[in-house]
Amino acid sequence: MEGSGASGTRATLPELLVVVVTYRSADVIEDCLRSLSTGVGGAAATRIVVVDNGSDDGTPERVRSSCPEAELVQLGANRGFAAGINAGVTAGLTAGTAGVLILNADVRLGPGSVAPLLAAGSDARVGIVAPVLRGVDGAVHFSLRRRTTLLRALGEAVLGGDRAGRFPVLGEIETRADAYRRRSAADWVSGAAIYVTRRCLEALGPWDESYFLYSEETDYCLRAADAGFGVVLEPGSEAVHLGGDSNVDPRLWSLLVRNRIRLHRRRHGALSGAVLALVVAFSEAVRALSGRPTSRAGLRALVRRRSALVADLAGPPPPGVVCFSAQDWWYFSHGHSDIQLMTRLAADRPVLFVNSLGLRMPRPGSSSAPLSRILRKIRSAARGLATPVPDLPDFHVLTPFFLPLYGQGVAASLNRWSVRAQVRLALWRLGIRRPDVVVTLPTAWPIAEGLQRRRTVAYRSDRYSALPEADTSTVLALEHDLLAAADAACFSSLPLLEDEAPLTGRPVLLRHGIDTGVFDPAAYAEPHPDVVAVPGPRMGFVGTIDAYTIDLELLELLADRCPDATLVLVGRIDTWVDDLLARPNVRYLGEVSFEDVPSVMAGLDVGLMPWQDNEWIAHCNPVKLKEYLAMGLPVVSTTFPEVEPYRDVVGVAADAESFVAAVRDAVRGDGVGTPLSRRQAVGGETWDEQLRILRDVLTGGPGPVAAGGPGSPCVAS
Repeated sequence: MEGSGASGTRATLPELLVVVVTYRSADVIEDCLRSLSTGVGGAAATRIVVVDNGSDDGTPERVRSSCPEAELVQLGANRGFAAGINAGVTAGLTAGTAGVLILNADVRLGPGSVAPLLAAGSDARVGIVAPVLRGVDGAVHFSLRRRTTLLRALGEAVLGGDRAGRFPVLGEIETRADAYRRRSAADWVSGAAIYVTRRCLEALGPWDESYFLYSEETDYCLRAADAGFGVVLEPGSEAVHLGGDSNVDPRLWSLLVRNRIRLHRRRHGALSGAVLALVVAFSEAVRALSGRPTSRAGLRALVRRRSALVADLAGPPPPGVVCFSAQDWWYFSHGHSDIQLMTRLAADRPVLFVNSLGLRMPRPGSSSAPLSRILRKIRSAARGLATPVPDLPDFHVLTPFFLPLYGQGVAASLNRWSVRAQVRLALWRLGIRRPDVVVTLPTAWPIAEGLQRRRTVAYRSDRYSALPEADTSTVLALEHDLLAAADAACFSSLPLLEDEAPLTGRPVLLRHGIDTGVFDPAAYAEPHPDVVAVPGPRMGFVGTIDAYTIDLELLELLADRCPDATLVLVGRIDTWVDDLLARPNVRYLGEVSFEDVPSVMAGLDVGLMPWQDNEWIAHCNPVKLKEYLAMGLPVVSTTFPEVEPYRDVVGVAADAESFVAAVRDAVRGDGVGTPLSRRQAVGGETWDEQLRILRDVLTGGPGPVAAGGPGSPCVAS
């Protein structure tokens, strides 16, 4: 559901983000999503994000089938309610979002229930609004809460929660019926269904993920009050809540007991927290003697490590992953697929990223810039085992010391033993046991083959045996060995899959993706200053220039035939380009970080893809194409298989003359497609979608089965 009402009035509707957090919710999620239509009615233009905490019961599949317009974010493991909310807000919040409606999967919105929430939230003094929650029998759930105090904790211990709740000084739960028939203020409310205004969200920032389950909403509501926002119940809005598991599930009750004390200690100090723990222990002991199993579990929780309680609920952590990459984190662009997928995967599991082990010994005459390559790799190896991204503490990078020896013989065997020992040591230091192994570079397969591993995935991002600088026969044999041994093989292009599918047991199409939030022209009103300083119009190539992918003669011809335009080159150069750079209208701006690539592209008038016609290009799927299109740029490319589905938005040239003519048209504003159609062409081809496919492969699930055009994942039959 993407909004409601006539198209003529849609622009005037407030924008509402709905975040639904799921965990093993297959039995309830469909009804929840169906209730959104009647609940929202015509009150808002709505974006739905469902965040799944590693469900293994088919929840993601139910979401996709019942609500295809919803964006599904899969965390891969049970990271808790707060983590789910934060992920949903990150994925769905836009500049125009008025507020966020947060729902449990077991909530059913009542008809027209959203409009009263929005109306109540329009009061600048209000930050959080909750509907009246009812059970399936129609009875009101007591969802209003008062702050924990020692007197209230003692009152509930002696009188019980329902009786103590009749007296505000003695009970935390508001049990007086009239409080649910009028707009009532509360210290905090049940998090099963709450609306958080944009101003409150911006003032408070992310939810605290350290509580895992229970007390997240308590903490958030109390923080809202600290910031001057009111928390209210809106009686004109109702929803049905099927929940209540914490009252009957000993594990959930245990965590609730611990988190209640933990939150109080954080806000009131260690002494007050210790006294509350004694009161709670007394309360749980009294009820445990009467045979209540949740209270017996609550008593045990008071002496048990909280981490153990969380582990019980979260289940076993997902296995670690070792990726033998074809790239090097320290000097390759972070736009490469290995890096994009593995950094995302590290959000919920440890990842060891092993930098490229090379394809052959660099030497003069057969390798471009051999000395600089050797020095670069030595500097990379000298960094040891590193954790380079502060926000990704589970993403680790290793460059083993190695010699580029890949065949038979004593030296090659000793080299393999040494590299494998370094990888095993890194795994031991990181606490990773029996990892899933992803092998991109075929020369790393003899290393990976000797590791204790759970699953093996061959990631065929390119045909490496077709690389001119590779030892073709050796690399080809390793590619075949890897494909035969792998539990699954992921292919970045359809030609590569079609050629190699017979060599493996489970071929999966895993195309390259794009981060449309990063590659968004609206975010770069001011392009990169180095590009702006170049005279326009600007024909640009952003990427590595080497001897086996870029047609340098074509670029020289383009510069000569378009003297009134500037050819802008940005990226690493690994081959001889002096003749090209000698042209007066050619500017080389050097290398830029991946973070600067979008702003560089924003300053171009046309994006160039001047590929050579060879086996490497025939089997590749350049990420560059999607980056250009996501930025809305006119694109002109030489012909190759993976560009064919994009002919509606890309100028595809069969020869040098037509390439130059297409660039001239694009420079004049007559490029193929429009900025909007180009962005739409890659809008669904995100890295997050490709990550979902990879997760399915790593879990051994059935995987996506589809066929056809760009971005369509498929499993070959």
